[in-house]
Amino acid sequence: MSTYRNLSLFLLLAAIWGSAFMAINLGLEFFPPVLFAAIRYDIAGVLMLAYAVWVLDDPIPRSRGQWALVAVGGTFLIAGYHSFLFIGQTDPLVTSAIAATIVSLSPVLTTAFSRLLLPSERLTLVGIVGLALAFAGAVVLANPDPNDLLGEGAIAKLFVLVAAIAFALGSVLTRRIDADLRIEPMEAWSMLLGGVLMHGIAAVRGESVAAIAWTTDAILSLGYLSIAASAIGFLIYFDLLDRLGPIEINLVSYVAPVFAAIAGWLILSEGLTATTVVGFVLIFSGFVLIKREAIRAELRRYRQTPAAD
Repeated sequence: MSTYRNLSLFLLLAAIWGSAFMAINLGLEFFPPVLFAAIRYDIAGVLMLAYAVWVLDDPIPRSRGQWALVAVGGTFLIAGYHSFLFIGQTDPLVTSAIAATIVSLSPVLTTAFSRLLLPSERLTLVGIVGLALAFAGAVVLANPDPNDLLGEGAIAKLFVLVAAIAFALGSVLTRRIDADLRIEPMEAWSMLLGGVLMHGIAAVRGESVAAIAWTTDAILSLGYLSIAASAIGFLIYFDLLDRLGPIEINLVSYVAPVFAAIAGWLILSEGLTATTVVGFVLIFSGFVLIKREAIRAELRRYRQTPAAD
């Protein structure tokens, strides 16, 4: 039963996070991009903080290190990632599937930053080949025209790539900070801080609440992203992280583009191109090469673990 439970939750999380890219593209018809992301995390942060208050006696960070975790999370994982992602997805050439596939570079980028910033970790020759494959996948997805490198959605796709870089860098920086903070308050306060930062970025960009069109689709997309993709999605993620470990849960990034493509096709009539498929295969192949030893160890552990009744 435990195996079926984990598999069901894994697929549910991939479906929620994959379809979130469709919800972003839908909502961007009614919201300025960074303001959209900011309001999303205003709501999600309040919900997550309420959950933290419910499950913990003290949901407030107390030490300098704990607040440093919140600062990194709010700056890179929330504000940096979502600002660039939402701006990138304003381009109609960045479909839900393309955005999800570029974001699937995050585990590969996380490994690369770990090798650079965490002295105990090194990248082998095979790992370097894997990294090159993954970035080749990103180039295929960007599909730049040598005669017009700034055209055909290349800049928008670059914004999504920068979003993935921000998320990966933030993930590694949180590992460098020596502080013990439960994930519920870390997520809640990071979301709230990230929301504040994005409101500031939106103001600098000249985005205004007056530009929002409060239609039914706008409210549905905002609600889905705030409640399902953020609050519920992160709770499922951290439950599975505890049960499956980081290698298996990272595979969510490679299943999510499938659901993103399906949701984009069903709701927004987005097509799926051959370059998207090739880019995804290259990125996934790079991930497998980089994480080959960890994947082998995970498979051995899985075979040796007796099935739960």
